[in-house]
Amino acid sequence: MKQKQKTLVIPKPQKSLAYRSIKKIMKLIQPGNALNRSLGGDVILLLTLLIFGMFTAYPMVFIINNAFKPLSEILIFPPKLFVRNITLNNFRDLIQLMAESWIPVSRYVFNTVLITVVGTAGHVLFASMAAYPLAKHIFPGSKGLNKIIVYSLMFNGAVTAIPAYVIMSQLGLINSLWAIILPAFAFSLGLYLMKNFMEQIPTTYIESAYMDGASEFKIFWHIVMPLVKPAWLTLIILSFQTLWGTTGGQYIYDEALKPLSFALNQIVGGGIARTGVVAAVSLFMMIVPVTVFVISQSSIIETMAHSGIKE
Repeated sequence: MKQKQKTLVIPKPQKSLAYRSIKKIMKLIQPGNALNRSLGGDVILLLTLLIFGMFTAYPMVFIINNAFKPLSEILIFPPKLFVRNITLNNFRDLIQLMAESWIPVSRYVFNTVLITVVGTAGHVLFASMAAYPLAKHIFPGSKGLNKIIVYSLMFNGAVTAIPAYVIMSQLGLINSLWAIILPAFAFSLGLYLMKNFMEQIPTTYIESAYMDGASEFKIFWHIVMPLVKPAWLTLIILSFQTLWGTTGGQYIYDEALKPLSFALNQIVGGGIARTGVVAAVSLFMMIVPVTVFVISQSSIIETMAHSGIKE
C-alpha cells in the first residue's frame, strides 16, 4: 500500500498584539471599509482622533465634575478637572432655592416645555412647507425671495431686536408665550437648510407622482419629507437647543409666564456664594439638549448613510 505523503504546512507569521489591536480599533472607526494605509498611518489617524475627541469632551467633563464639587474645590486655582470629594450639596441648595420661589417650579417647567415643543414643531413644519415651493417650483419673485432668505442670515439677533419688539407690540403679543413661539416659526436658518436639501431631490420623483395622480400635499408629505429626513432632524436639534435656553426677558414680564432658564438665571445671580448652584444649573441645562442630540444623531447618521438620492 502506498503511504500518503504529508504536506508540510508553514504557519504564517503572527502579527504583534499592538498591530492587531490598532487594526481592530480602526475597523470599529471605519466599519465595512478595507484598511489600505500602513500601520504608521493608522496610528497617526487614531492619535489625531483621540486628541480632537479629548478637546471636544473637555468642557462637558469639566461641567459634570464641577456640579459635584464642594465650593472649596470650585474656587481653587488653578482649577482641577476631576472632583476629589463628591458632594450633592449643590443640587440640594438648588432644590431648596427653587422651593422657596413664590411661583411653583412646575410652572416654569411647563412654560419651557410648551415653548420648546410647540416652537420646534411649528418651525419644522412651516420651514418645510415654505421651502418646498421655493426649491421645486418657479414663480414670479422666487429668485428675489431666495436672495432675501440668504441676506437674512447675515443679521444678528441684536440688530433686529427693536423691529421685532415693535412688531410683537403691534400684534398685542407682549407678555405672552406667543411672543417667543411665533418668531421661532420664522427662523430663516431652517428655511435655508430645508430649501437646500429639497433642491437635491430629483425632479423625476415629483413628475412621476404627478403622473400617478398624487396631489401637491401628498407629494410633499409622502415623498419629499421622507427624503429630507436628515434636514428636519438636524433642524429639530438646532431649534430645540435654541428654545430650551431662551429666557424671553425682552417680551415676558409676568413671573408666571417666564421659562425655567430665566428662573435659574435669577437664582444663580446671588453672588459668589452660589457658585456651586451655578455649576448644578449648568449641568441641568446641558442634560436635556445633549440627550436630544444623542438620540437624534443616530437617526441622522443612519438616514444619511442609507438615503442616497440619485437621478
